[in-house]
Order: sequence, then structure tokens, then C-alpha cells
Amino acid sequence: MGIDEAEFRQVLGHFASGVTVVTMQAHGQLHGLTVSAFASLSLDPPLILVCIDRHYPSHEFLQQAGTFAVNILREDGERLSRHFASRVEDKFAGVAYHQGVTGAPLLDEALATLECKHTTTLPGGDHSIFIGEVIATATHEGNPLLYYRSGYGKQF
Repeated sequence: MGIDEAEFRQVLGHFASGVTVVTMQAHGQLHGLTVSAFASLSLDPPLILVCIDRHYPSHEFLQQAGTFAVNILREDGERLSRHFASRVEDKFAGVAYHQGVTGAPLLDEALATLECKHTTTLPGGDHSIFIGEVIATATHEGNPLLYYRSGYGKQF
């Protein structure tokens, strides 16, 4: 017994969530992508997880990077979300960022950031589950960007 992929996507679209951009540096190159599958995992030790499609170029870079950052977007971050979800080669062209303590790029317009040491990768169907130990955080004033039923918003 199985379900149709389109139906599954439609049902998952009913879950409102924040929007994140995962960023990393590997072999002197910066990489980033918009990630909807992000969750806290543990408070002690502080762990988070992100799930990334195995076919995305950033998947390999995250495997090699050793560290990464999760940038939680502000309510005015739709442009950043779409930019990092696009196929543009240089994701950081025209994007304001600075390097964190891990060397991962942190988006200046993020509502909050979590810098992580990559600890574990687990298989998850067509995705990999990357677990990171949080080693640095930052928060800024503002409200989160939300995503619901294939649309962005402040409140639904």
C-alpha cells in the first residue's frame, strides 16, 4: 500500500513552518540552499537536524564541510529563500553575509543562526539526515518568515 507523491506533498503543505537557509564552506567554496526539513533534536547535547535531497550539489559539500549553519529567515526573507532555492551558481553574489566561528557563512538578514559541527549522517529515503551539534547561536529582532501551502507569509 502506497500513496501518490503529489498527494503526499499536498498533505505536507498543510504544515506551516519557518524557512531556513543552510550554508557551509567546503574546499574554499561557499554553498547554501533553502531547507524546509529542519528540526531541533536534543537540548543536551544541543543537536539539530536538516534533511537534504541526495541529488542536490550541496549534499556532497555538506558531507565534506564538517561544519554548517542554519539561518532562520525573517518575515522579509522571501527573496533570500527563493534565491537559495534557485539553480543560480553563485548563491552568495549580492547577498550580505559574514563568517561565523565555524567558518560557515551567516546571512546578515537572518532572524537567528545556529552554527553546527556535523556529527552524523543517516539515510532517509531520497534524502540524507544531517545531524549537527550546535556550537554557536545568534538571534536578532524581528518575526519569522512562514511557509504554508506553497506560499510565503507573516501570518496565515
